[in-house]
Amino acid sequence: MRIKNAAELFRNDLNENQLILRKVAIQGLEIAIGAVKPKILVENSIKVRNNSLLIQNDEYKLSNYQKIYIIGGGKAAAEMLFSLESILSKVEKLDYEGIINVPKGSVNSKMLGGNKIKINYASHPIPDENGLNGTKQMMRIIEKSQKNDLVFCLISGGGSALLPLPKRGISLEDLQKVNTLLLASGASIDKINIIRKHLSDFKGGNLAKKVYTTSRATLISIIISDVVGDKLDSIASGPTIPDNSTFTDAIDILTEYNIYEKIPMSVIHHLEEQLLDDYKETPKINDECFSNVHNYLIGSVKSAVCELKSFLENQAFIVKYFSKNMNGEAKEYGKSLSAIISPYLETLNKDIKIALIGTGELTVTIRGNGIGGRNQEMLLSFLNNIKSKKFQYNFSILSANLDGIEGNSKAMGALADNYTLKQMISRSIDTEKLLENNDSNKFFKIVESEIVTGPTGCNVNDLLLILLQSKEL
Repeated sequence: MRIKNAAELFRNDLNENQLILRKVAIQGLEIAIGAVKPKILVENSIKVRNNSLLIQNDEYKLSNYQKIYIIGGGKAAAEMLFSLESILSKVEKLDYEGIINVPKGSVNSKMLGGNKIKINYASHPIPDENGLNGTKQMMRIIEKSQKNDLVFCLISGGGSALLPLPKRGISLEDLQKVNTLLLASGASIDKINIIRKHLSDFKGGNLAKKVYTTSRATLISIIISDVVGDKLDSIASGPTIPDNSTFTDAIDILTEYNIYEKIPMSVIHHLEEQLLDDYKETPKINDECFSNVHNYLIGSVKSAVCELKSFLENQAFIVKYFSKNMNGEAKEYGKSLSAIISPYLETLNKDIKIALIGTGELTVTIRGNGIGGRNQEMLLSFLNNIKSKKFQYNFSILSANLDGIEGNSKAMGALADNYTLKQMISRSIDTEKLLENNDSNKFFKIVESEIVTGPTGCNVNDLLLILLQSKEL
């Protein structure tokens, strides 16, 4: 079991029905995580046969390439790399090298050994010097590539922070300040990444442009999605994907969230100068730099939902995938959750159990200095909103970031149910104060229903699982 605090979650004072629902929810979470493990996703999508590399429906004859380079980054990049190296090791006399950037602490030492590719540990969600140095090494690799070489770019969520390469004139410190302001603003990841693209020489299709202007080598991106709708241009800010956003969009977003006048002058000067020069825009869909670029989406939260749905149906639940696009402010979404659940309660009886699945990514506007994350804040807001209501049914709601860490907490999310609600009321916990301070993790620690795994090596959308059961059993 990946859940480190399972003993807390399966506590002795739960009644039988509450315990059963918790066990189903936690087992479902384990299955969901297993379904999106990068090793599985890579092995399902990439094969080697007769000295050819088969990626989904395409074939690449390895004899056509002189050398292979592997670069990239993200929360799932390490496991992606290990699986890709295992596949490539089946080909005799294959020459390859490279470097990837991954979060500190994301690689178990047992996973290392015999790897040709350098693992560079960098910071997330705020970029650091290690990330910058690693990205510069990747660009130096590109600079020595030749036309008959093959460049793999491994991309997953988190790559935007892990692969910093600010435009000339913008310091790493300036970039860090912009990222800090954006992450606290409540802006969606799509909007945040539009700004990141326009401050980077790596993101927003600029990696593809660098490969094209240097060597025109074949560039293959292997991508795992962590964004709503699987928008390739937003995953890790799309280093190998055409960008349809503009400098005007970036300035408008910074203005919309009242950040523009707070960002460093170097960033303002860069944005305003580039605004007047279309040539300096990020490469668009008709740019020739994408003529030898091949992008493959090999996994997303859909894989987790498919396996989870099958498991729940085997547990005699009626399953509804009610939302593929959870977004917006976590606190507001939590307030609306009871309204989402309400229509399904009419069909509950002793013979019918219902499971609702939602996926997406909520946002949190930071106003306090507490510890928490978007899933925990959403669940706390839900509990705060229903504390005066009477419940004639059993519920167990789990919401989690499948990569294992969310916000500034050590939890991946939390679980809320009838027992949690009872604890909140009986202990007179001031949930309003906790919400005001963005201190949701404190609440779930008190009631012992935070979910702790540590980094899972996965990186897809967040998962919300709602289990409903009649009390008339």
